[in-house]
Amino acid sequence: MSRPTRARVRLDALRSNYRLAKRLSPGAKVLAVVKANAYGHGAVAVARALAPEADGFAVACLEEALELRESGVQGMILLLDGIFSPTEIPQLDQTRLTTVIHSWLQVEWVLAARPARPIDCWLKIDSGMHRIGLAPEELARAYAVLRACPHVGAVVLMSHFARADEPDHPATERQLACFAGAAGALPVPVSLANSAALLTRPDVHADWVRPGIMLYGVSPFGVAASIALRPVMTFESALIARRDLAPGEAIGYGGRFVCERPTRVGVVAAGYADGYPRHAPDGTPVAVKGRLTRIIGRVSMDLLTLDLTDLADADIGDPVELWGETVPVEAVAQASDTIPYQLFTNLNRRVPLVFEMGDDPGLTQVT
Repeated sequence: MSRPTRARVRLDALRSNYRLAKRLSPGAKVLAVVKANAYGHGAVAVARALAPEADGFAVACLEEALELRESGVQGMILLLDGIFSPTEIPQLDQTRLTTVIHSWLQVEWVLAARPARPIDCWLKIDSGMHRIGLAPEELARAYAVLRACPHVGAVVLMSHFARADEPDHPATERQLACFAGAAGALPVPVSLANSAALLTRPDVHADWVRPGIMLYGVSPFGVAASIALRPVMTFESALIARRDLAPGEAIGYGGRFVCERPTRVGVVAAGYADGYPRHAPDGTPVAVKGRLTRIIGRVSMDLLTLDLTDLADADIGDPVELWGETVPVEAVAQASDTIPYQLFTNLNRRVPLVFEMGDDPGLTQVT
């Protein structure tokens, strides 16, 4: 029997979340963000599942885009980080990709290129996040030279919010004012909204929205957020051992957890080498056969231990959900002082992704 650790990916739930994004932004096109292997969910399968409905896809870099093109994905693909060298432009041209431009160096590369077809560009403004993007005072000039270039096609203006997941924070309003002051009345489509802004700020949906984490069933606002999202990934394994310990006995490396009562301990075939957070504390939620319990003892490379004391019938071979429909990934992230994005993208390649079609009759085999 093979190791029971795996991640089940519900493609019907994925489609449901994409459709929710469409319903919430009826006047905008919806760009599905599938960078970082679709946040660990399998970029090829995710893109194929969404391709019949998606207005386009966003990835980080050329390599991620080429993987989708080689798998047969034909829709618009945007490179969120742009190109890293002018040597990438021939492949950008050949595979019909769209690129973000966030620096004058990239502007110069595009102007000097000789592509076979016009290059579509998304011009990024640094409105206050201060990672990448043209300074607001540079926008008008950059737009003018790109618009005048015969081998530049469509141009979209974009920016990115730093604190949209804090709906009451004034930073978003400051960024909007900065963007409006820079963009002025330029007659060009606009993209501003990530998942958090899509869910809470219909006034900034503009022409394109860019949902990322919400596609995978996670609220940007934490576990308690009341949003009709469906969890897409269930990370699961099984009990492979159990033992009964007396009060005073310690468990695992460093003896972090010491039993205060007679304790039945279960051992699960999953650890930090699979992507489960090593720093998950005692008490982090986990479920055995759909019933909640807790992590006890330090997570090791291949194994973790949990409390079976109140689950008298739990036995070797029983399924264990590390996160999914019973244990929200947000709860594991919160307990471990991290974010769901990191948990998803940290899954190791030894954890197989198992794709399920679920109850969506429009899905065909896409893996």
